[in-house]
Amino acid sequence: MTKRPNFLILMVDQLNGTLFPDGPADWLHAPNLKALAERSLRFANAYTGSPLCAPGRASFMSGQLPSRTRVYDNAAEFASDIPTFAHHLRRAGWQTCLSGKMHFVGPDQMHGFEERLTTDIYPADFGWTPDYRKPGERIDWWYHNLGSVTGAGVAEITNQLEYDDEVAHNAVAKIYDLSRGQDDRPWCLTVSFTHPHDPYVARRKYWDLYEDCEHLMPEGEAIPYDEQDPHSKRLMDSCDWRAFDITDEQVARARRGYFANISYVDDKIGEILAALEASRQEAVIIFLSDHGDMLGERGLWFKMNFFEGSARVPLMIAAPGFKPRLDPTPVSTIDVTPTLADLAGISMAEVLPWTDGESLLPLANGEARTSPVTMEYAAEGSWAPLVCLRDGPWKYIRCALDPEMLFNLDSDPAERTNLAADPAHADTLARLRAASEARWNLDRFDAAVRESQARRWVVYEALRNGAYFPWDYQPLQKASERYMRNHMDLNILEEAKRFPRGE
Repeated sequence: MTKRPNFLILMVDQLNGTLFPDGPADWLHAPNLKALAERSLRFANAYTGSPLCAPGRASFMSGQLPSRTRVYDNAAEFASDIPTFAHHLRRAGWQTCLSGKMHFVGPDQMHGFEERLTTDIYPADFGWTPDYRKPGERIDWWYHNLGSVTGAGVAEITNQLEYDDEVAHNAVAKIYDLSRGQDDRPWCLTVSFTHPHDPYVARRKYWDLYEDCEHLMPEGEAIPYDEQDPHSKRLMDSCDWRAFDITDEQVARARRGYFANISYVDDKIGEILAALEASRQEAVIIFLSDHGDMLGERGLWFKMNFFEGSARVPLMIAAPGFKPRLDPTPVSTIDVTPTLADLAGISMAEVLPWTDGESLLPLANGEARTSPVTMEYAAEGSWAPLVCLRDGPWKYIRCALDPEMLFNLDSDPAERTNLAADPAHADTLARLRAASEARWNLDRFDAAVRESQARRWVVYEALRNGAYFPWDYQPLQKASERYMRNHMDLNILEEAKRFPRGE
């Protein structure tokens, strides 16, 4: 590996990690991601820090869980004093650039990125704040409902397609711009798509790829509402499930649209990787998602829980010195920031005591890892924080409002049998409960979330009265520095903007 490598981080939204048992499943039409998988270290059991967009992304960027970042939900401010991988790399001399979504909430819309090429697809204010003071209240204009399932189908342009087309276009242009060598610093380019996040609407060319797909229905039967665990019931209620009579045909169409949008994203990633190759640049490539999607398994949709479809994500790293292979060790997206620092030769010692993730380099080099994966959730559909440990084959879930849950993923990958009340597993339950209690004080966690929510409701309602100055990022193009202008020497310009030169 070069001393100061370039980094290309490719992030997608809501991609179910069970579809990536060893790179993309064989039946997925994803040739570019399959080619990337062949040269990557692939993690079969990678998890999000929190199964929702803003909390999961803040955790990924900082290496910290929501209880540290205080990004509890999709409308919680990401504080400017929390270092991200973009800060660490930029401080050490890297160019840092973002094209696409990162769902930053608050007035800081950069978080260490020197340049942003697009605005975000989601709002940057506090308008999506849940309210634990009103358990069960639905805020219909922004809470998920099952209209994404009933409305699945074909369209040539949508809000999300328009966005991701722009994300890819800007990323390709940036890669070519980097090849011109006008800045001798190494670079880190993060490209973040909003697909295959619902709504499940895809372009015809991708929809048609899955006409005869054998995976258009969930593997397991839906669990009736009365037999669901308490948090799943809350999620179903938050999705207004009683207002929809979902048919098998609608389930199949929703899953078909989702798979089609994986192929759409694969095409966009192919454009970016082709530009990297054409411009003769090398980079460490990391591919991941912020969280997954239940896709109808258990009768649940979207995310917001710790079951495999929601919490497990793809994670692949292609880097010199990383032997391409499949690693079954449970890891987390919060491990990416310390891994980037390790690959760049940057010390995180100053903030390491407040970092939850750990570098994946020792694991890549064959060392064993025994620490459990940690997850948190305190957002829409919850009435109190939930926490989770993934330790070897075990998954343990705790919430002050609910009975404990314990699953053995080796023997029960579909998580249909809660072993928490089984005397045969009492020792395992006690061990994981003790580890959870040592890590989390749920009463303190709940109080912090409630304080944050109450403050934000006051601020949001105040700021929407009178003159309104939104925090949404406004990408600026310096038109006087583009193409040809009269303060430029045309001879120098044409040479400087050409790559390769002299061919």
